[in-house]
Amino acid sequence: MFTGLIQELGEVVAVLPQHGGDVRIQIAAPASFMADVRLGDSVAVSGVCLTALALSDTQFSADVSLETLRLTTLGRLQAGWKTNLEKSLQVGQRLGGHFVSGHVDGIGQVLAISDEARSQRWDFSAPHSLARFVAEKGSIAIEGVSLTVNAVWTIDRACFGFSVNLIPHTLQHTNLGALTQGAEVNLEIDLIARYLARQQDVLLASAQ
Repeated sequence: MFTGLIQELGEVVAVLPQHGGDVRIQIAAPASFMADVRLGDSVAVSGVCLTALALSDTQFSADVSLETLRLTTLGRLQAGWKTNLEKSLQVGQRLGGHFVSGHVDGIGQVLAISDEARSQRWDFSAPHSLARFVAEKGSIAIEGVSLTVNAVWTIDRACFGFSVNLIPHTLQHTNLGALTQGAEVNLEIDLIARYLARQQDVLLASAQ
């Protein structure tokens, strides 16, 4: 479990194809971040929960399955790309964002970026299947970053749009600041929205 508050930026050192088509990625991270990472720990990499392997003082590796490569942006990773990093939540730690599982629900795309005072408004498109889980003033994780949804609208039958505001700190300390219009991002819906929707489905099915 994570909070969506990014702790460090990492950099992809290598993407190594493995037998069967999955990959092992090597990520460089500051020594301060790696200091208490242990073999087998969960680390969110741009919003995807991965298991830390082959540790060093400034680097860790992680295996990425075919399913994860297919459903997230990790399938497009290249050496030199920046990734958002967050270690798993510890008992007693402050929860400043929202509960994030690291299980990506879909891939979105940056539609537009516009200045709003000192922050920026970012518009995204997302698969229509996620629309029922995204609400104004609700939470969403984008590339593992906990953000508040400002507005939601319909684009067409295949997708919908939503907007968030990014403050200068977020732009400077996450990989979102390096993205441009058209970039793809990992999306994770709010856990509460997920379970409320599931409960509603069960109630509707039992009433029929």
